[in-house]
Amino acid sequence: MSMNKITSITHNTPDMGFSALRVAYQTGNATPAGVMADIRERAKSYGDYNIWIHLLTEEEQAVWLEALKGKDIDSHPLWGIPFAIKDNIDLAGIPTTAGCEAFAYTPEVSSQVVQQLIDAGAVPVGKTNLDQFATGLNGTRSPIGACHNAFNYDYISGGSSSGSAVAVALGLASFSLGTDTAGSGRIPACFNNLVGVKPSIGLLSATGLVPACRSLDCMTIFAYNTDDANVALAAAEGFDQRDGYSRRNPFANQARHYGLRKGPLTVGVIPAHQLKFFGDEGYQKAYWHTLELLKEQGFVFQEIDYAPFDEIAQLLYEGPWVSERYVATQPLIDEHPEAIFPVVREIIAPGGKPPATALFKAQYRIQDLKQICLAQMTQLDCLLTPTAGRHFTIAEMLAEPIKRNSELGYYTNFMNLIDLAAIAVPTVMTEHNMPFGVTLVGPTFSDRMLMSIANRIQQALPLPKGKLETMAAPANVTPVGNLNTIDVMVCGAHLQGQPLNWQLTERGATLKAKTTTAPVYRMYALAGGPPFRPGLILDTGTGGDAIEVEIWSMPTDNFGSFVAGIPAPLGIGKIQLADGSQVTGFICEPYGIEGAQEITRFKGWRAYLASLNNA
Repeated sequence: MSMNKITSITHNTPDMGFSALRVAYQTGNATPAGVMADIRERAKSYGDYNIWIHLLTEEEQAVWLEALKGKDIDSHPLWGIPFAIKDNIDLAGIPTTAGCEAFAYTPEVSSQVVQQLIDAGAVPVGKTNLDQFATGLNGTRSPIGACHNAFNYDYISGGSSSGSAVAVALGLASFSLGTDTAGSGRIPACFNNLVGVKPSIGLLSATGLVPACRSLDCMTIFAYNTDDANVALAAAEGFDQRDGYSRRNPFANQARHYGLRKGPLTVGVIPAHQLKFFGDEGYQKAYWHTLELLKEQGFVFQEIDYAPFDEIAQLLYEGPWVSERYVATQPLIDEHPEAIFPVVREIIAPGGKPPATALFKAQYRIQDLKQICLAQMTQLDCLLTPTAGRHFTIAEMLAEPIKRNSELGYYTNFMNLIDLAAIAVPTVMTEHNMPFGVTLVGPTFSDRMLMSIANRIQQALPLPKGKLETMAAPANVTPVGNLNTIDVMVCGAHLQGQPLNWQLTERGATLKAKTTTAPVYRMYALAGGPPFRPGLILDTGTGGDAIEVEIWSMPTDNFGSFVAGIPAPLGIGKIQLADGSQVTGFICEPYGIEGAQEITRFKGWRAYLASLNNA
């Protein structure tokens, strides 16, 4: 297919973003049935892209379209929104093949994630092509044929969630479900100009998912922007007791905490000598250009040592985790190995051999490396890497399938092995008009924080929605901060070097800043002790002054126990700082200063203590 044909097809594709469709439905300019019929018609133009394993017919879709009539669009955030499903995820009544007909079965119920999306009003479009058994990052390992890239037919789509990404990029779905063990929810996003959400493991239920490596797998979401991704993720997530790896989402990672992350950001990057682009000058230039643009937007880059991350990544395919893939394909791999795609079989077959001792040794090494990796990320808002180092043609991939696939995973393979969250976000187009993007990485349950940073990137570096012509910039500009920590102002016995400072440090708090209050506070030496304590009282008249204080950043989980130990007349309230901002900190009830000595003239607790020592 020529590039001209691709362009002419996508030129007439409607805006498939969530907001655009909802407006069209609410104004009567479109109906879900009409949108689905249009998708089926446009899908014919992409028959040789090998996107679908099963594109649903009008009759098969009827049950979900009929159900919309009883659902209110205002209370169903995905009402009428079409979505595609990777064909290793169950949709009731439709075969699940995992890309292998000999393995196929027809589930009676949908996976929990699919069902929750349908309950929210989403309508399935079909089951998409994939690297068989989700074994690969490239999209060529399928018996029905390689899935072709949305921007250039000769290039790989990325995998294993190949069809899921290309369907969205070409406007055949508004979002889609993929999976991710080693990068399958990120590589296809990069290659097709999409946001790819790789959630924390367990945030989305794995019930109804054919496992690749069960201990590492997670479902993923492909969308045009972070706004749509957040809505889809909110509908899809949820604890599932049937899934042994399911986990409850903490308060700080809830959907309402997605917005626009503003202010300076400290972002970890890989040193130049550890970057690999495997001969792709276009991707190399795009990466450095991305960093230049983000630096202009207030991103402050701090180099990390990528060696421990890379060592972890190598263990995924070269270590004993291939045994999990072997378990997932039994008994087929034992009884009918010829039914499995040759390259996939070559990868999985050795998985029956590693002894248990190899697994334990690998786990020990990963735990050691994880400590090193997480320590480097402690002071970062996130880690930023290229999503992929090179975009291969299909011919290049088929010529050296295992080597090239390994190269694709250089920046992705480590994440699930050490339980990190990630989001792939488009940033720029290369000099040859191919998509390029980066991946933001954070600790477990940093999903909404990463999404908010990705939102900022999409606002600053606007690109179209996939291969469509409408722009993908999110609309949500609500500022959000880091809900995993709370800034606490201290002014007395909790200052660094003072007798109660341990109450901060033992709770994991770190010193963030030394500053002063606004000149509107009086300080008093309170009765009682030891330890002796001061009290701050607001005075907006002429008696106040600027008082020396420290700002400590404390993990949110430990804040409650800290506050519970504060004795009367002290408490926690809002303190105005010298720069006009407000911070949570120590205040004193007015009754507490009865008979107390005013020490405002010393402008700080340390100066007051020094005066006692000099007396």
